[in-house]
Amino acid sequence: MTDVKPWYLSRTIWASVVTLLVGIAGVAGVPVAGIDNAALTDTLLQAITAISGLVALMGRLSARERIGRNR
Repeated sequence: MTDVKPWYLSRTIWASVVTLLVGIAGVAGVPVAGIDNAALTDTLLQAITAISGLVALMGRLSARERIGRNR
């Protein structure tokens, strides 16, 4: 395992974040007994992927300069 990837692409990190949030929600009194952590993690990752794609598209459409080499 020599490949390096950004932290936000790690399913382990996101599963840990979801676990922490569910634990905090339980302590805060939110009913969390029926939540499936794996399904919630997958849903969050899909939402983050969709949002990042939208941000990238909007960034490119609102850019004032071309993409390419400097001449």
